[in-house]
Amino acid sequence: MISGTVTNRHATVALTFLLPNSSTVPIEFVIDTGFTGELCLPLEAVSLMGLTFRHDTFANLADNSEVTLPLYEAVVLWDGIERDVLVIATGRRPLLGTALLDEQELVIHFTEGGLVTIDEL
Repeated sequence: MISGTVTNRHATVALTFLLPNSSTVPIEFVIDTGFTGELCLPLEAVSLMGLTFRHDTFANLADNSEVTLPLYEAVVLWDGIERDVLVIATGRRPLLGTALLDEQELVIHFTEGGLVTIDEL
């Protein structure tokens, strides 16, 4: 089970990245059920971690505009297991999207400091 907390009305969980240089970096993500991809990170974070560029991808934003954004590959620990993920380099806040929630149960106790859990069905 992955667990986190509600902070400032955001359900958050931390994921640990396994970097190409063999180091690890924990990053706290806001769970965004309006984002259908896997992860978003600011371009600066992606660059600092040395993630592998895959290709540019089209994204449809909330205002229905379309943009092209760089897509990167990464490995995270997901409930203690290494998992390959795709990271879109955009925005200022790390986001976790619904593509990582397939076959998972997301429970949010939506109060400040409330428990957030993601568990396999």
